[in-house]
Amino acid sequence: MVQELKNEKKRDVILTNPVSLDGDSNNDYKPPNVLQMVFSLLNNVRPGADLTRFQLPPLFNLPKSHLQCYGESVYCVNKDMLSKCANGETADDRMIAVVAWSISTVRPLMFGVAPYNPILGETHHASRGTLNVLLEQVSHHPPVSALHATDETNGIELIWCQHAVPKFQGTTVETVVHGKRKLNLVQKGESYVMNSPKLLIRLLPKLGVDWVGNVRIKCQETGLEAELSFKTASFMGFGGGNRSIKGKIMHSSKTLYEIHGQWDRIVKIKDVIDGKTKVLYNAKDVISKLPSSTLRDPKGVWQSESAAVWAEVSKGIISKEWDKAREAKRAVEEKERELHKQRKSIGEIWVPKHFDLCYTLEDGWDCIPKQNTIPPAPISFPI
Repeated sequence: MVQELKNEKKRDVILTNPVSLDGDSNNDYKPPNVLQMVFSLLNNVRPGADLTRFQLPPLFNLPKSHLQCYGESVYCVNKDMLSKCANGETADDRMIAVVAWSISTVRPLMFGVAPYNPILGETHHASRGTLNVLLEQVSHHPPVSALHATDETNGIELIWCQHAVPKFQGTTVETVVHGKRKLNLVQKGESYVMNSPKLLIRLLPKLGVDWVGNVRIKCQETGLEAELSFKTASFMGFGGGNRSIKGKIMHSSKTLYEIHGQWDRIVKIKDVIDGKTKVLYNAKDVISKLPSSTLRDPKGVWQSESAAVWAEVSKGIISKEWDKAREAKRAVEEKERELHKQRKSIGEIWVPKHFDLCYTLEDGWDCIPKQNTIPPAPISFPI
């Protein structure tokens, strides 16, 4: 049986600032030659090709893993959005808060750089106050990431299962994020199920990256539903509508509230009955100037922790020592390939440690947490 040996020596852990509003991050990871990557992609990839296994050199990597980015969209906020969901007095109040929280998980991205593709079994464990978050890469091919978060104080549970499929479409790369996001308000006995918007990367004629598509949020217990439409600029990359969002909250197909604005600025909500409008979400208050997480307990860091797995690569990127970063990334990937080869040689099937994984043709991938609650993490985001 292939076993992952425990590393008793000190592990380096590299934590960098989370993705914030444009211009607010203290770290600038813009690659020196974006056009070079664009032309390389156009010359070497056919339209319609699945880019799941496409590997970027460290020059075009953010110094963090996709798992960290998924987790940071939940726990890296200046304002506690989740507790408002649980503490809303009425069903309408709670749905409105869930919609605002859902918008807060959408972060502006930088063109030309991308996080590392997580290795099989990689984890990310972090906390913000009483919210404890755990992610695991439960499948490598296809890439499936699972998230479980619990806040026992406020009666909150989050369960995500994400399978991102990027495809090259000639002048764009479109990533469809399959899977469900479920927010359980335990004390209210309510469950909110939602999907994710798509990520659109424009290569020509104007470079850009944005979130697009429709998100649907449904609470079966209250009968309330929300529809959100994320829009970007016109097809050619010019014109208005950049990062706009429009939507509504309904009950039995009757519209109760209308939503409009820009998700990276101000989003407003209007009560269609009394005509009153108020601010639903202010991105500047929630996701601007976000600080880096801190390492609270170095001894509690698992060997599979993203910030430890990719530490040497991240150090090379941050210091712009590209040869060092390239060799470190190659070492991580070669170790992963060797473990896969060993398991295959003895007929061993790898099993996730923290989630049960299942697949159906109708619903795709789904993940069930093995633990009821997540313990406090060695990595903490400051409140």
